[in-house]
Amino acid sequence: MATTHGSRASLEKDPHEVASMFDGVAKRYDLTNTILSFGQDRSWRKATRSALDLKPGERVLDLAAGTGVSTVELGRSGAWCVATDFSKGMLQAGIGRQVPMVAGDAMHLPYADAVFDAATISFGLRNVSDFDAGLREIARVTKPGGRLVVSEFSTPVFGPFRTIYMEYLMKALPRVARAVSSNPDAYVYLAESIRAWPTQSELAQRIEAAGWRHVQWRNLTGGVVALHRASR
Repeated sequence: MATTHGSRASLEKDPHEVASMFDGVAKRYDLTNTILSFGQDRSWRKATRSALDLKPGERVLDLAAGTGVSTVELGRSGAWCVATDFSKGMLQAGIGRQVPMVAGDAMHLPYADAVFDAATISFGLRNVSDFDAGLREIARVTKPGGRLVVSEFSTPVFGPFRTIYMEYLMKALPRVARAVSSNPDAYVYLAESIRAWPTQSELAQRIEAAGWRHVQWRNLTGGVVALHRASR
């Protein structure tokens, strides 16, 4: 079993523990993300929508959608988008957004086979206890030929910047979180999980091994974030 550190999840990523942690940060989650990313979160959401190449009327799964702010962005395409997250507290915090919301675990999605034209998971794959199984489960609910975009924190490609970024993650990020977040301890876990995450090429291999094809990626903000795109 995973252990807790105050209100912070451990890297063993017990699903109930991680969900509880996100329940605790839900109230100020969007504001905290904008501050910690220096406002880059908005451009990352737009890049994700563009990479999915959505068409009006398509059915789209927005997994790890949190409060639904990413789902609203995806919906600008005219596609029908459903927010899905295992943290009921996060979904409740976004209840005022005019998007459908469903509570669900990435490894046991409450959807039939092959119902979505496209799927995305933004900054949430790290928090799936077995993310390889999660990728296979997303493939199950996606139609043959459907698209996947994974937006996730990654490894900066420029060495000196990578060093500065890692220092920010482990030192400055928790300090900023203490000033603005409703659960600053959670951001220590988030920083540690980013450091432990696979590189861009390693993640591409894992996505392909989970049954996806034509896996490509591109870096945003110098590799702070990477968009991985694949097809079913």
